[in-house]
Amino acid sequence: MAPTLEEIRSAPKALLHDHLDGGLRPATIIELAAAIGHELPATEPEALGRWFVEAADSGSLVRYLETFDHTVAVMQTADALRRVARECAEDLADDGVVYAEVRYAPEQHVTNGLSLEAVVEAVLEGFREGTALAAARGKHIRVGTLLTAMRHAARSMEIAELAVTYRDQGVVGFDIAGAEAGFPPTRHLDAFEYLQRENAHFTIHAGEAFGLPSIWEAIQWCGADRLGHGVRIVDDISPDRKLGRLASYVRDKRIPLELCPSSNLQTGIADTIADHPIGMLHDLRFRVTVNTDNRLMSGTSMSREMALLVEAFGYGWADLQWFTVNAMKSSFIPFDERLVLINEVIKPAYAKLSA
Repeated sequence: MAPTLEEIRSAPKALLHDHLDGGLRPATIIELAAAIGHELPATEPEALGRWFVEAADSGSLVRYLETFDHTVAVMQTADALRRVARECAEDLADDGVVYAEVRYAPEQHVTNGLSLEAVVEAVLEGFREGTALAAARGKHIRVGTLLTAMRHAARSMEIAELAVTYRDQGVVGFDIAGAEAGFPPTRHLDAFEYLQRENAHFTIHAGEAFGLPSIWEAIQWCGADRLGHGVRIVDDISPDRKLGRLASYVRDKRIPLELCPSSNLQTGIADTIADHPIGMLHDLRFRVTVNTDNRLMSGTSMSREMALLVEAFGYGWADLQWFTVNAMKSSFIPFDERLVLINEVIKPAYAKLSA
């Protein structure tokens, strides 16, 4: 019998690709916006949540990114950042996520005069508070943060240095994000070379709106540990499922793909979940992980993403465990800590659920 949404909510899940500024509660946005006089397209939580999904459901990555104007606007104080991070940790824990890597761009939260360090410290404090509040309700989650640099800007070295400075305090890695076309990751080679010298982990948004050249550059020039999205690797797979050189390399090297099915539908990569390349990539045994990307803009959660895959592809508990273990294997925390979550939390829970 196929897992139901409620059953999936009770299963431990691991999330690698979730944006802090893409997961706010609509009610929180309304409260924070009112406090600073920021005008919103709707002032009732349900209507505002619906607006975000509809605005993001455009088929264009550029239009999709415009929805962040409102969320970023209300995340410009330490108190607001702490609150958003706290609620993020609580929401993920309530959805059964036991490990999450949540990313955000510190440089986008300094409009009101916060330093980059103050931004990072506020978010880290919020995650600590949210984790503690969730634990008090019997929901246990570990949250690691990824510091993101915007690929169209010129602050990637600053952000990379910040990630290294705070890596023993909750920051687990680095990322670059933003529109891919015209802004190749090679513009930030100095940051990636610095991170490699410092033995630091990083992922790169690549192969979402742009194709194979973006993926090749992220891996071969920049040395990315993972591919943020990476879904366009299918462009190197023939209709009869023969892999090209790049696709073979990605699979052979077990380079993790941070796939975000619902988000990809909104940016035009597929028309339906059943048409999404995740099905083929799963069958071909790429290192596939399932992620939310932006829970607010996609009106989604980890449980919903997995339930959609169950419905579209007939997946069972073994498949959902495979996605979850893939994510934990690909996480940026130490190996022994990954094993504890895999062997003591994830596998026992799935064994019980599948029985």
